[in-house]
Amino acid sequence: MVARGEIARFWSLESLHMVSSDGGTESSALVDDNGSEEDYSYEDLCQGNPRYLQPGGEQLAINELIGDGSVVCAEALWDHVTMDDQELGFKAGDVIQVLEASNKDWWWGRNEDKEAWFPASFVRLRVNQEELSEKSSGTPGGEQEEGPGTDRHRHPESKQQMRANVIQEIMNTERVYIKHLKDICEGYIRQCRKHTGMFTVAQLATIFGNIEDIYKFQRKFLKDLEKQYNKEEPHLSEIGSCFLQHQEGFGIYSEYCNNHPGACAELSGLMKQSRYRHFFEACRLLQQMIDIALDGFLLTPVQKICKYPLQLAELLKYTTQEHSDHSNIKAAYEAMKNVACLINERKRKLESIDKIARWQVSIVGWEGQDILDRSSELIHSGELTRISRQGRSQQRTFFLFDHQLVSCKKDLLRRDMLYYRGRVDMDDMEVVDLEDGRDKDWNLSLKNAFKLVSRTSEEAHVFCARKQEDKARWLQACADERTRVREDHEMGMEISENQKKLAMLNAQKAGHGKSKGKFWRRLRPCGVELSPVRGPALFVYDPTRAK
Repeated sequence: MVARGEIARFWSLESLHMVSSDGGTESSALVDDNGSEEDYSYEDLCQGNPRYLQPGGEQLAINELIGDGSVVCAEALWDHVTMDDQELGFKAGDVIQVLEASNKDWWWGRNEDKEAWFPASFVRLRVNQEELSEKSSGTPGGEQEEGPGTDRHRHPESKQQMRANVIQEIMNTERVYIKHLKDICEGYIRQCRKHTGMFTVAQLATIFGNIEDIYKFQRKFLKDLEKQYNKEEPHLSEIGSCFLQHQEGFGIYSEYCNNHPGACAELSGLMKQSRYRHFFEACRLLQQMIDIALDGFLLTPVQKICKYPLQLAELLKYTTQEHSDHSNIKAAYEAMKNVACLINERKRKLESIDKIARWQVSIVGWEGQDILDRSSELIHSGELTRISRQGRSQQRTFFLFDHQLVSCKKDLLRRDMLYYRGRVDMDDMEVVDLEDGRDKDWNLSLKNAFKLVSRTSEEAHVFCARKQEDKARWLQACADERTRVREDHEMGMEISENQKKLAMLNAQKAGHGKSKGKFWRRLRPCGVELSPVRGPALFVYDPTRAK
């Protein structure tokens, strides 16, 4: 029979343990920085006698709990959107009761709407199942028939135990995570580097990104966690300072998460060839790793960085204000939430600059510096009429990016072709809303107009929209542009020069590098799907649901 305490940790990729053929459990202890396990080679597979893994033990444990009458609940880590009636849809943060878990990939569960199948990898089991059981074991009205002082005496002990459960879960998953990173670095990367005929340096950089740097960072982080961990009384552990001390270091995940889609694409191409499938499987067996494909292991850092805010939110829930670690845990939760949001935002920025680069390549007669030299996001676009001081009007299509406003003219015959006509530095401009009627400065009669006025010179621009609501959208967009610039500065949001150059290079290749002449068949601006609407995040993290 599985004890109730066995459920007090995550049952996910991080909590799987290796089992040898003789029933022993493989250790997940952290090795010394200079040490490593015995260095097997790919060719040793035929001579070796590797121990095979027996995954699925966690499903047996969960099903025993369910069979014993326990209520087992899981929390959704990501949104699961489905059109299939036989699948359970949910949002990140939703709680799902697990009813059956015999299959390692798909579990049967219930939420407020219905019972159906759902992917096990999208959820984690709640750390404190006892809390849920207490809530469901009361009278129909939800009240316990207990003496007046029962809750007062039981609550502190219960909260201490729950905090201890969360602390132990954080420590356990961190140790197992280190084991996964070690297996990737020593089991896959080391073997791949030995076979130069199969992998180029560029291929390995694409597939594995900076995961070796993440491994080194996480070892230091775990070392500090262990120092703060109170083995005798886990609820007294003070680990909040560790997260605060290393919060800048977690930024290393941004590069990995941004690289991950390319890694999946490269790996998918190699997996179409049987020799690569056999090679990666041999690496897994030689390293005695759990029965998960390489792409599953490469996903673990992406999952890990968005799991920290969820773990800290749960720890904060069971940390009383009188606890010496309360303020640090609260600060750590906010810090890791910001790290996750920053990585999400950088991912969106990278997706955005690729589209912006392709858009610039499609513009005829582009002059001056590339748009990506200063901008990384389109805020708003549309048609406006520019008015000169002499009263002459020009209809133009404008694109408002962070830091600059670009003006283009449509071709008279081919309305999908745009010609570059100039740009305005928004960092130097102040937006002025003009009332309908005669403008006293320019002595012109204007309607639905606004003005951009330089803070350092006499430069000024007047624009008129077709409708009042169009003008309102432009005024709001200009305000949003300033807000976006300020937020990017506060968050330290920067796109590297190499990433900008790569985006422009790829865009020029897509245009076949042809000159911007009369007969160049260019991409339609609308065809590059340049949109002010932000793209999808790499992972779904909803901070409002984390508490």
